[in-house]
Amino acid sequence: MKDTMIGIDLAKNVFQAHGASMMGRRKYSKRLTRLQFRKFMAAQPPAVVVLEACGSAHYWAREMIKFGHEIKLIAPQYVKPFVKRQKNDAADAEAIVIAAQRPEMRFVEPKTEDQQARAVLFRGRERLVCQRTELVNALRAALYEYGHTAPQGIRQLKRIAEIIEEPASDLPGLVREECRDLIEQIT
Repeated sequence: MKDTMIGIDLAKNVFQAHGASMMGRRKYSKRLTRLQFRKFMAAQPPAVVVLEACGSAHYWAREMIKFGHEIKLIAPQYVKPFVKRQKNDAADAEAIVIAAQRPEMRFVEPKTEDQQARAVLFRGRERLVCQRTELVNALRAALYEYGHTAPQGIRQLKRIAEIIEEPASDLPGLVREECRDLIEQIT
């Protein structure tokens, strides 16, 4: 049975580790660089390691599992009420341990590498869809400035292109050029 719980406040370069007994008695509080953190955690006997479910938490969870630790990820909003004093890395790491020791606490399941990769792909696709919508709306707005209206939606792109390419159009050459550029970006 694991007799230590380690709360980790993750950061880009310097991590804060707060070790406590399973009953909550403080064992240590350490400030560690990235390299020191990996070595420190590899040297620790198997423990319950608790991380806030943020940025690199799923990566570090997988790394800690390799060292034989039991991992618990906790949503940041569940940790905040347990910060006792001014907010800093040490206080956050301690609050992570205190929050994790509550019997009613809910935890997040660590994601696999594949799950994270799919999430990156999904967010990338969402970003492209948002950019495309933004470009279509910019195109419609440019045409509207010259009295041409087009219904909303990507399906109207052909209709918009017809307005731009209409030989007898009243659109200035510069506007047509910009609209063509927007259509090219959309496609």
